[in-house]
Amino acid sequence: MDTNIVLHDFRSIKKFQDNDIVIPIAVVEELDKFKKGNDALSFNARGFMREINKLTEGKMFDKRGVPLGKNLGFIKIEPNHPFPESMTDLFRDDIQDHRILATAIWVRDHNPDKFVALVTKDINLRLKSKAAGMEAQDYLTDRVQEDRLENTQKEVIFKTLRGEALQELCYGPENCIDWHEAMDKKPKANQLFKFGWPGAESKETVCARFDEQRGKIVLVRTKEAYGIRPRNEEQKFAIDACLNPNVPLVSLTGGAGTGKTLVALAAALAQEKDYDQIILSRPAVILGNQDIGFLPGDQKTKMSPYLQPLMDNLNVIKAQFRPSSKEALKIDSLLKDEKLVISPLAYIRGRSLGKAFFIIDEAQNLTPHEIKTIITRAGEGTKMVFTGDVFQIDQPYLDQWSNGLTHLGEKMDGQKLFQHIFLRKGERSELSEVAAKLL
Repeated sequence: MDTNIVLHDFRSIKKFQDNDIVIPIAVVEELDKFKKGNDALSFNARGFMREINKLTEGKMFDKRGVPLGKNLGFIKIEPNHPFPESMTDLFRDDIQDHRILATAIWVRDHNPDKFVALVTKDINLRLKSKAAGMEAQDYLTDRVQEDRLENTQKEVIFKTLRGEALQELCYGPENCIDWHEAMDKKPKANQLFKFGWPGAESKETVCARFDEQRGKIVLVRTKEAYGIRPRNEEQKFAIDACLNPNVPLVSLTGGAGTGKTLVALAAALAQEKDYDQIILSRPAVILGNQDIGFLPGDQKTKMSPYLQPLMDNLNVIKAQFRPSSKEALKIDSLLKDEKLVISPLAYIRGRSLGKAFFIIDEAQNLTPHEIKTIITRAGEGTKMVFTGDVFQIDQPYLDQWSNGLTHLGEKMDGQKLFQHIFLRKGERSELSEVAAKLL
């Protein structure tokens, strides 16, 4: 097992069923570099070391290792081994990846009666393994199947209703209809609908949502949030979800310029009286190996480049009003009084967020475990909105099937406390929309 599996999920050693696990000593050496720190990688490194220490309490690694538990295999730490003589010229650089690969080949060659595979999220290492004739696999436990990923992007059901049913939905006293009017079986909680008028040439549709609590399909109206009006039907769904107090967890996905963060922020400002604090955050993805410690200044100064996109969205909302208007002054007041806070995501661990509207931007760069850590911080009266684009991932060991945002949508699908909206149309500018389609 490669180091990145541990850093992705330190509990992964319990997820290989009855297979035996071999941890190369090179992995332990790499983990030693991550044991200090407050980020998720450091947390996973320490968690793994504690797990191994607990398993080996009073025991020594024998030929097979130590048992992982009932119905599970064994685990052992294997010292470094050289490549076979036939491969010494194939991998000349003495790097950790090559040490891990050499150990995997040695284990395979010394266990001819067993199937041996190197498990890694590093695509490059998997390619090297295949070039050396070594079986290599990805860590698939938290990987969402491709067809299920497609379903999360097609969550809106298109239907043509009877005229009487649509009249009742649009103009009835309660603006709702029985779900039997649209479906043969009961829809999942917060299922979204677009209803067309029967026989009408117009492409106009009626937006609706299945309310699990009422057991009815209810009309989704066009709502304005702090000066921001929806420009398309997906944004209409998104604003409705962010303003709905009965849905404390919302996921907004879509490409660049679709308005994910803007909609979430506008909805938060529109409800600021209902929350003690509005918190905006995003993971600090370090590019070019420029660790945050190398940047000058205090925490606020260091984080400002990563949090600037959130300020840009805040400025778009302020631009809807005159500088002297009460709405614009209210935003300045919220920032000054720290009721509206833009904060690094790394400091969320250990906090309890009560009556907060928490927006997590660029959530596609989080692992499933990090998403879980964030959501479990939610106290009574807290609402969380995750936004991101699963096709714009900046983390080396995550992809569109294994990132936390995809995991969230797949696992929470159908829960009455959760709603997911996939925003399709870019609204940043005509230029942005054309570039997203053609380039």
